[in-house]
Amino acid sequence: MTLRRGVRLNPGQIRDLRGRRGGGIAIGGGLGGILLVAVFVLLGGNPGDVPLDALAGERVGAGQQSERAEECRTVENPQGRRDCRIVGYVNSVQEYWTGVFAEGGDRYTEADTAFFEGGVSTSCGQASSAVGPFYCPADGVVYIDLGFFDQLETQFGAEGGELAEAYVIAHEYGHHVQSLLGVLQGGGRGAGAESRAVRTELQADCFAGAWAANAVETGYLEPLTREQIGQALSAAEAVGDDRIQERTQGQVNPETWTHGSAEQRQEWFLAGLESGDPGRCNTFEADL
Repeated sequence: MTLRRGVRLNPGQIRDLRGRRGGGIAIGGGLGGILLVAVFVLLGGNPGDVPLDALAGERVGAGQQSERAEECRTVENPQGRRDCRIVGYVNSVQEYWTGVFAEGGDRYTEADTAFFEGGVSTSCGQASSAVGPFYCPADGVVYIDLGFFDQLETQFGAEGGELAEAYVIAHEYGHHVQSLLGVLQGGGRGAGAESRAVRTELQADCFAGAWAANAVETGYLEPLTREQIGQALSAAEAVGDDRIQERTQGQVNPETWTHGSAEQRQEWFLAGLESGDPGRCNTFEADL
């Protein structure tokens, strides 16, 4: 998805933690998922009892952005840098959801995206890049190691491209929207082809599609092309539970799914894209 040339970006929505070691272990989340307070739960605790600042990593406040992120504000060709493209996608996604919430008479609360390398400490615990992009509901931040997009192509066989990147970001912000709506407090995530976990992830896919359908109106992006839609569908297919299991285990076990099959992820992204209406994304009452 191409950023408009000369568009002014807002890197203030980014926490740039690159170069700051957070010490990581892969403890959940998965590809395009939600990081849970795994260590706390293993010790017998209730995730709802974790204070919002617990286990928080180093934060980047106003005036503390790295020079790399600040360069994205006025860069002449943001399309030439991945980090600047991501800034644009984040700005667009949040502009979209601000409007959607306003139409319903509500206020959208913005969430930062944190760039990190290797590992990071969050209010949901520590995580490594191996977890993939994730959203931490305890601190309301989307975390991503930008090297994931290379991995998406080389390791998972996705086509890559601009809308593949944008789809991943929009999916994670879908989880933030779910958090604001109270969806993530429903409990009983479990596993399995029709589990709440799968339905949660598929709704985030649908939310990503709804944003993509309306992204041009946010002022940051050029209209979608068929090629770019194919890029997003390729990414959704690559991170389907069945495709990952085939690649890593040589067999598919729907009883352990937490994100949905390749077909389901593509289907629900398209449901959002073709309708342009997040109200059509009620995966919790749909037949999967």
